[in-house]
Amino acid sequence: EKTKAKSGGFSFGKKKVKVEEVLIFSKQFANMVKAGLPILEVLQMLRDQLESPAIIEVIEEWKPELILIGMPLNMDGTDSEIMKRVVNFKKKLKNISSVKCEFIDERLTTFEARLEVKDLNIKNVDSHAAKILIENWFNIEK
Repeated sequence: EKTKAKSGGFSFGKKKVKVEEVLIFSKQFANMVKAGLPILEVLQMLRDQLESPAIIEVIEEWKPELILIGMPLNMDGTDSEIMKRVVNFKKKLKNISSVKCEFIDERLTTFEARLEVKDLNIKNVDSHAAKILIENWFNIEK
């Protein structure tokens, strides 16, 4: 049975990066390269450092039984350009957590959210699209 209290979700898209985050990343990157580490290895380490702790923190705080991951498919059902990143993200989640992860089709959720936010005077389209995605999941095979 699907339960609203124990579910969470992640979505991919354009991420807004704060200036402070760029400065910290740049300083860490420069220090590691100066220490003689290969650039690709440095980028991998910094990516893992930036992503995993925040995700682990959210999982530990929320204690979900399920994590929904939006599948960015093209309208014809084929994988979009970022689908490979989403699949890798799911693999990463499995490596850092025992929480069940499930894909859900996210086609048209942002389009629908843009239409609704105008009528509802909501400012954050991405958050509203995530709400639609989760509502769609609850409506599947009730």
